[in-house]
Amino acid sequence: MEGYNIQLIPPHEGGRNVVYTCEQEGRESLILRVSFLPDRKREDYIAELEYVRYLFEHGASVSNVVSSKKGHLLEEITYGEHTFFICMFVKAKGKLLVENHYQYREGVPLTEYYYNSGKVLGRMHQLSKGYTPVHRRHHLIDNYSGEYIDNLVPESFPLLKEKMVELLNTLDGLDTNQETFGMIHFDYNDGNYSIDFDTGQITVYDFDNSCFGWYMYDLADLWTHGVGWIQFEPNADKRKQFMDDYFQTALAGYTSETKIEDSMLEKLPLFIQVTLLENILGQFEEMQRAGEEPEANEELLYLIKCLEEDIPYKGFFHEMYSTEAPFEYEGR
Repeated sequence: MEGYNIQLIPPHEGGRNVVYTCEQEGRESLILRVSFLPDRKREDYIAELEYVRYLFEHGASVSNVVSSKKGHLLEEITYGEHTFFICMFVKAKGKLLVENHYQYREGVPLTEYYYNSGKVLGRMHQLSKGYTPVHRRHHLIDNYSGEYIDNLVPESFPLLKEKMVELLNTLDGLDTNQETFGMIHFDYNDGNYSIDFDTGQITVYDFDNSCFGWYMYDLADLWTHGVGWIQFEPNADKRKQFMDDYFQTALAGYTSETKIEDSMLEKLPLFIQVTLLENILGQFEEMQRAGEEPEANEELLYLIKCLEEDIPYKGFFHEMYSTEAPFEYEGR
């Protein structure tokens, strides 16, 4: 790394790692990631990095892992009582949508972006269908043991706990054949890929939540991250029309790379609920770490209401939704 300018990337809420950009004139820019939380083992990181390397070598648009001098995907350093897991990636070309102020490519319709975001995901899923891991990542449902939910969700939310368990039982009964179930990104959104604004090419990274799950989960994530484009439209019918068109375009991109059964697509509302469950538990985890009270958070209460009252599609077409305060709920 001699001669590289190494800069810390400012951490964000919910982030798990310490991340640096490493740049040098005339060389490929790199990303250095240091993981230190005690909840993952060496095998978990290796399984993630092997999957990323597999995707890259088979033509998926992802940031490749850079091997260390010893030829390893992961290096481990112990200092005092702490163990640090260190890996490196090629920096993705382009930048985040937010860094471009949510402006897409000049003179190009936004539908190109919707299509591409589906296409890149479809390619990854198609490759997952043929992936046999050496080191195995966990199963999505393993994230949510009854004990985990019990410890995390406060006693004041008994209905929420009940709904979560119900949802997980439904998932448990779903088919896990090769066409519907395999390695998924599990956090597919515009904060985890860069766009080359010259070409429209999307490069995906941040696979540290990746796991075995239903491909439909990543598609539900794709759906929920489309709402931002139309969240200030006061007319619910127009919001619905937009979301149908948006998702059909993303799906056209997706199915240009891999197929998905109609029987799975019909489960979109179910998997949107699962993305909410993941989001809620993630926020409770953050609060527990920071010692905060859950009652104060209006965004969290909104998601909880959707789950407790079986309100589909993230409440986006429901009377509770307000364009004044999108995805926020005050009462409880």
